[in-house]
Amino acid sequence: MARALFIIDVQNDFTEGGALGVEGGAAVASAITEHVREHPEDYDVVIASRDWHDPDNDNGGHFALEGDPDFVATWPQHCMAGTDGAEYHPSIDTGLIDIHVRKGQGVPAYSIFEGTTDDGRGIVTALDELGVTEVDVVGIATDYCVRASALDALAAGRRVRVLSDLVAGVAPESSEAALRELAAAGATVEPATA
Repeated sequence: MARALFIIDVQNDFTEGGALGVEGGAAVASAITEHVREHPEDYDVVIASRDWHDPDNDNGGHFALEGDPDFVATWPQHCMAGTDGAEYHPSIDTGLIDIHVRKGQGVPAYSIFEGTTDDGRGIVTALDELGVTEVDVVGIATDYCVRASALDALAAGRRVRVLSDLVAGVAPESSEAALRELAAAGATVEPATA
């Protein structure tokens, strides 16, 4: 029985000053690194995802290249492969990450389960190979990619805990609704400091 930490999309474009920056994103980046450093014994593996969108197309309609984005299904260009915006926020200590996942390569992707590891594995395969039965989820954005990743982890039969003080969302109302939805779906939602 092993436990993983999922660090979801803590990237420059999703933190303050980025193309889709969320309030509190930089603080969450720092707090996540501090949490991992203070609790190394809590995790058998640390897995981090990044949006890694194609720069030369609309990524399956994910980017609003013509007209205004609706900020629900279509978005401004963000986290394009090879750009600074797609890189981890500088407060994330990448030396603490065991497995890197890229998602959204040419298609919309919110969940870490829609990505692949650097060696081409899907997340379920990676978790199964490591015997991971429990997952803690942190990162950005609470109401989108954190939500989708936690729901997919539950659907994949894992026990899921969302660390509510280590997430940042697009909007307070939708973030609170996402945390309620996750709790109703069977996730434990609690602060890391509990």
